[in-house]
Amino acid sequence: MNANYNKLFKLLIDIRMKKGDLCEAANVSQSTLAKLRNGENVNTDILVRICKVLECDFCDIMELDTGEKAAPILMKGRN
Repeated sequence: MNANYNKLFKLLIDIRMKKGDLCEAANVSQSTLAKLRNGENVNTDILVRICKVLECDFCDIMELDTGEKAAPILMKGRN
């Protein structure tokens, strides 16, 4: 299971904020931003700072990517 930060980059586009401006406002390095672009692990303190700047929650900037299709839900009495 990997973190996917595509929502963060879409949000930046939607609010017309440059990545460099986010780095400055949230005190995040360019190397950390590269980790986010590559879906690598980052410290939760960094995610908190980003969320504070963007006034959002974790679910607004990331999601977990399992890489698997969801299994169908079996309903009692219907299979």
